[in-house]
Amino acid sequence: MAKIAIVYHSGYGHTKVQAEAVLEGARQVPGIEASLIEAAAIAAEPGAASWATLDAADAIVLGAPTYMAGPSAPFKAFLDASSGRWAEQRWKDKLATGFTNSAGYNGDKLATLQQFALFAMQHGMVWVGLGLLPGNHTSQGSPEDLNRLAGFLGAMAQSNADAPPELAPPASDRATACHLGRRIAEAALRWRSGQVPQRAAA
Repeated sequence: MAKIAIVYHSGYGHTKVQAEAVLEGARQVPGIEASLIEAAAIAAEPGAASWATLDAADAIVLGAPTYMAGPSAPFKAFLDASSGRWAEQRWKDKLATGFTNSAGYNGDKLATLQQFALFAMQHGMVWVGLGLLPGNHTSQGSPEDLNRLAGFLGAMAQSNADAPPELAPPASDRATACHLGRRIAEAALRWRSGQVPQRAAA
């Protein structure tokens, strides 16, 4: 059994849809226990039970919309609130990955995923990328392709600003997020089973 914790913030519901797709993908893998955690609900509560869920997880998935060239303020508050765990390196050697959403096709989403990856590195975590070739990048391609936005560090989604969460992000971006959930779950099972080198005792 491996545990996946998906911690996210969603300003208008679109990134929540993406988070739920990651959860769905993780739960498709036998031997996985996966849960969603709202970042805003725990950022200001050092004693919240959800912190224990993160501490016990084999992999932590980070998700937020991209606002003003980075993750949303409530999610950034969660990142900052983890500093005590950083000081103790409590999340060292956990797996990590991430996802983000914006209204623009580019929207500087890469900057958000880079911040997530650097955050994971500071915690001593091991980053898992999307693991998909780019979609929709040839004349035979389609907006229905997985990874239609051609991201590699994590899962990207695009949601029209005037579209409700029932319609956006589109199915291809939800399927890409689902793929990310399966990928991190499968990686966590391998990591937990000892099929990777273990650190020598100090």
